[in-house]
Amino acid sequence: MSKAVTDLMNDHEAILSALNVFENILNKISKEKKVDIDDLLGFVDFLREFSDKCHHGKEEGILFPAMIACGIPDRGGPIGVMMADHIQARGYIFNLLEALEEPEDYGKFEKVGRSYIELLRVHIQKENNVLFPMAERAISSEQLDSIYQAFSELEEKVIGHGRHDELHSFLDDLKLKYTDKN
Repeated sequence: MSKAVTDLMNDHEAILSALNVFENILNKISKEKKVDIDDLLGFVDFLREFSDKCHHGKEEGILFPAMIACGIPDRGGPIGVMMADHIQARGYIFNLLEALEEPEDYGKFEKVGRSYIELLRVHIQKENNVLFPMAERAISSEQLDSIYQAFSELEEKVIGHGRHDELHSFLDDLKLKYTDKN
């Protein structure tokens, strides 16, 4: 497996871990009807920054164009489906933030959050099992090495030096706080 695809799959592992934490947060909301609003805002920012700007940015700005250049259609195929998922995920993030404007009623936040989790879990499965193997067959190993380098440059440019580690640390703190200890 190329470094580029390994990098994206490592992002997926972090996102899946974040979704598990999110599910624990939503379960706490469901049981207790409240949770620390700063945790919710911080978590939504994590989703926006890590999942969308960083990870989806790598795919949309670098991987997908390389796949299209190799003849994989951008519409009506896997790339179009992944783009539609990314757009839907952004809508969910917007709706999560909108729901937090009314912090006394977490019902909308919980409903949107569960939809987001479901979307991303299925999306990741599709990318890992269909899109990434397709990319590795279509794109030369030299190009994949260049793509991996471009991922690092994009990450530095989009979220900044050291921010990736800060986001992982934030997620680790939430894991400790919201892991069910029963």
